[in-house]
Amino acid sequence: MDSDILHYQPTTMDFDQLTTFVNVAKLKNFSRAGQKVFLTQSAVSAQIRQLEQTYKAKLLDRTAKSVELTPAGEVLYEYAQKLLRLRDESVQVVADRSHDVQGQVVFGANEATCLYLLPDIFAEFQRRYPKVHISIFRSFSHKIVQRIEDGTIDVGIVTMPLKAPTLRVHHIYRDRLRFMVSTKNPLATRSHVTLEDIALQPLIFPRTGYTRQVLDKLFRPYRSRIHVTMELPSIGMIKRFVAADAGVSIISENFARDQVKSGVAKLIQVEGVDLYRELGLVYKRDRSLPRAASALIALIREYRKLPKSQEHDSM
Repeated sequence: MDSDILHYQPTTMDFDQLTTFVNVAKLKNFSRAGQKVFLTQSAVSAQIRQLEQTYKAKLLDRTAKSVELTPAGEVLYEYAQKLLRLRDESVQVVADRSHDVQGQVVFGANEATCLYLLPDIFAEFQRRYPKVHISIFRSFSHKIVQRIEDGTIDVGIVTMPLKAPTLRVHHIYRDRLRFMVSTKNPLATRSHVTLEDIALQPLIFPRTGYTRQVLDKLFRPYRSRIHVTMELPSIGMIKRFVAADAGVSIISENFARDQVKSGVAKLIQVEGVDLYRELGLVYKRDRSLPRAASALIALIREYRKLPKSQEHDSM
């Protein structure tokens, strides 16, 4: 038996195979995993077969509807994630020894932040650090927090408030939430508007997220009377439909600047309603960040500088 072990030669395994395997396990689909790693479905199948030959175990169960990890696959999945993280860390550590800031930063933010806050900042970052590659994970705040905590995202911007003892938080953005109406809407000409006036209008709500929570709470006393005509997935769509006079919605003041400037929409102040949206820059408290991520954090704070009294560590 000892002789057999000494002469055993494992089948070649590489990081590409592990990356493919992890994507199949996450997406539960060979075709979608192939799109993610730029391989055909047959090439994905071939890589999985090679891994199964290496480990002499079946790693995935394929059904008509999904792909599931076998017990052996679950074990490899955990190790594969660790190995890929170590590979990325090793690449970054070597890059950090260079005088140039280089490497990859994985950044998380929601759609509105990506569209309205980040373009100028990231453009300046690329001018300063052309050897850095930024990969953006676009999702809701709670998912970004999860990814930062498990180490798959370096840094992100999320909606405040946030309670996460493992994260460091810098408040970087505060904007008033205002009701947005088309200039064709009669409310656009009025100097005084109440929440009851708004409740009588056709309303456009975001499907999920912080603003949806604000609206649900705000209109709770009127829930038997309000008429939500649309639930839309993005701020861009909401602005277009409001400008077309399809309904009324609430939006961050700065996000509606272009529509107000062009004269197709107006922001109105509602009596007794004074709401703000705050964003925080977050990253892992106990993690040693790559130089590229630290440089991006510094630039964002430089662009969105607030008084120090508004900065704090998450409690």
